[in-house]
Amino acid sequence: MSSTQLKVTLPVQLYDYVQAKTQRFGLTMSAYLKHLILEDVKDMEIPEFTMSQSTEETALKALKEFRSGKTKIVRSVDDFVNSL
Repeated sequence: MSSTQLKVTLPVQLYDYVQAKTQRFGLTMSAYLKHLILEDVKDMEIPEFTMSQSTEETALKALKEFRSGKTKIVRSVDDFVNSL
């Protein structure tokens, strides 16, 4: 699973309260907040969406081309533009 960073702004009093909780449990602020979020969403169903027929065909074609070696690695945008 890929990750993303989250920046949260808290009032000083709330920050101090959360910081005290993290110290009491021996956790980092990040680990404690991640735990709270996971507890909050653990009973939620993650929605699944069906691809359109067109999107599925495009994806399968791209996968086939990748597996057959028809794709190439692009190290930078400049390299890509220069190869056009």
